[in-house]
Formats: sequence, C-alpha cells, structure tokens
Amino acid sequence: MAAADDDAASLSATLAPARPLVQELALPILLALSLGHCLNDLMQSLIAAIFPLIRTSYGLSYTQIGLIGATFSITASILQPIVGILTDKKPQPYSLAAAMVLTMSGLLMLGFATSYPLIIGAAALVGTGSSIFHPESTRIARYASGGRYGLAQSMFQTGGNIGTSLGPLLATLVVLPRGQGSVAWFALVALAGMGLLGWVGDWYRRWLSTHVRAARGNAATMAAGLASAQISISLAILVALMFSKFVYLSSLQNYYQLYLIDHFGVSIGMAQYSLFLFLAATAAGTILGGPVGDLIGSRRVILGSILGVLPFTLLLPYANFLWTLVLSVPIGVILASAFSVIVVYAQNLLPGRVGMIGGLFFGLAFGMSGLAAAGLGWLADMTSLDTVFRICAVLPAIGLLALWLPRLEVGR
Repeated sequence: MAAADDDAASLSATLAPARPLVQELALPILLALSLGHCLNDLMQSLIAAIFPLIRTSYGLSYTQIGLIGATFSITASILQPIVGILTDKKPQPYSLAAAMVLTMSGLLMLGFATSYPLIIGAAALVGTGSSIFHPESTRIARYASGGRYGLAQSMFQTGGNIGTSLGPLLATLVVLPRGQGSVAWFALVALAGMGLLGWVGDWYRRWLSTHVRAARGNAATMAAGLASAQISISLAILVALMFSKFVYLSSLQNYYQLYLIDHFGVSIGMAQYSLFLFLAATAAGTILGGPVGDLIGSRRVILGSILGVLPFTLLLPYANFLWTLVLSVPIGVILASAFSVIVVYAQNLLPGRVGMIGGLFFGLAFGMSGLAAAGLGWLADMTSLDTVFRICAVLPAIGLLALWLPRLEVGR
C-alpha cells in the first residue's frame, strides 16, 4: 500500500501543472501585452478587411485575393518557430517593439501601393512583423501569469481578437470612404505600439536579470509525465485540431464578406459589419477559453470547443441572412475558445520550450490560414463560395481526435 501511495504521489507530481516562475499575476504586463496584441492584429486585419475594395479597384479574382492572404499568413508563420527556438536560448526583450517597425513599413507600403505586386510585398512585411511579435510575447505572458496560464493566454489572445474584429469596422469607417491611401494613417497605431511594447521590454529585461537562472532550472525539471512517443502523438493530434479550426476560420475571415455580398446581395458596409460581429464573437470565446481551462482542464475545453461547434457549422451554409448572422455568433464563441488552451496544453507537454511552442502554434495558425486562403479561393473560382462553405462545415468533426489526448491535470 505504501508503495502504491508513493507511486500515486509521484504520478500526481509529474502530471501536475508546472510551478510558476512568478508567484503573483503581473496584471499590468498582461494588460499591456493584450493591448499590444490588439494593436498588432488590428493592423494586420486591415489586409483582409480591404479585400472588397481592392478586388474592385484592381479587378482581382478569388485566387488573387487568396494569394494576398496566403502571402501574409505564410510569412507570418515561417519565421515563428525559428524565432521561438532562438529566443528560448537567448531572450530578446525589445523584439516586440522591433516587430512593430516592420508592420508599420508594411502599412505604409499598402497605403501607397499602385500595383498588385506591391500589395503582395506589403502583406509580406506585415506578416514578417507578426512572426517576430508572437513567440516572445507568448513567453512573456506565461512568465507574467503567476501560474494561471490559461487566463494569461486568454488575456493575451483576446487582445489580438479584439484588434482583428476592429479591423473591418475601422476599414468601413475610415478606409472605405477615403480610399486605399488612408491605410497609411494606421502607421500611427504602430508608433503607439512601439512605445507600449518598449515598456514591456523594460519589465522583461528586469525580470530576466533576476529569474533567468530559475527559469532555466525550472524548465530542466518540469515534465509532463509522458513518454516521448505519447508527447509526439499528442502534438500531432493538436496539429490536426489546429487544421480543422483554422481552415474553417480562414473561410470566414477571408470570404465571409464576399459570401454575404454574392449570396445575399448585401452592401459592402453591411458585410463588413457582419464580419465585425463574427470576429467580436471570437474575441468573447477567447476570453472564456483560458480561465475555463484553468478550472476544468485544457483537454475538456479543447474537446468541447472544436467538436461542439459542429452542429452550428453544418447549419450555416443553408441558413438565410438573418440566421447566418445568428449562427456566426456561437460559431465564433465556441471555436475561438480552443486556441489559448491548445497553446497552454502544448506548453505543458514541452514546458522547457515555451518560445518554440508559442512560435510553432502561432506559426501553424498563420500558415494554415494562409494556405487555406489560397486553396479556398482557388476552389471558389472552380466551383462557388457556397460549395466552399458546405465543405468547410464538416471540418470540426476532426475534433473527435481530442478524445485521445492524455489528461495532464490529475482528476480532469
């Protein structure tokens, strides 16, 4: 019996979440990171938000529209794991502010672009800035969490979702009436972000001066209590779940406006307000996902969010305009609740590689979204947007794979 008790205690110790490196929640830093993420994603969301405008101005096909989204997403994804690996070894406190410089350059180029290749180049610059921003900011959020990893990731990602949802709204109010050149004014947002994230960099530099040894030691001793094969299988399942989530989200983020315009005949303004409603719902879902994951376990939230959205996605392609708007809200809330807990779950699988995991999963998110944007655009040209939405509706069924994820939290 004593041996069994010892084994149970040992198992609990290995499966329990890792001890936090900061004992108290650094709320001002998390709020600043969330606001910085909001500004970053607001600027990058302008690319997709002005698709209806530039489609008319340049006479672009769905495939060409998809290639713009793909360029941004692929450049935003390729560097992220590399940046994460490098900053795991040597943190860069001021890389977040530097990322804003690239984003600002991309916005200026987009505002003054006079050809399709220049628009592609602007999308690549904004994507590169995003690839530098996310891995290190994800790590800082974890270090500032005080052990409440789900809450910290939700706060961080909620800022990004709010920024993404504001993009179409600001495009409607600012860019649509004033034209493509008004995009350049959003470079002022990048300047504000540089100042804010420079302050975060100061905090992070001071934190590293007193915690870097503890962080390395903690990373060396933390373990998920799983064999390497189990960790690899779990990561493969998480990648499959990311595929189902982000390909479906890409169909809405890139083509929802055009679907509403072509399918229901609504105005560009109404389509952009409708996209804002959906993106606001994703922001609400992100707020809920992390704290709920802290309470009931990441695995349950992952399973419930990705698989639970299936009934709503199956109905959406056959709904009228009003019900399309109604269904977009639970789809956004439920599906968005998964990402923060997926990142936390993966970081708990490999707790010594926080930056790499952040870069990998944010990189996968952008990369899958980009490839999906191009692929779905091609499919829409070959068939129709109606066909695209009917095919994408079944993707959340991949969420069944979450049943094979191990329970990292004891009793959950």
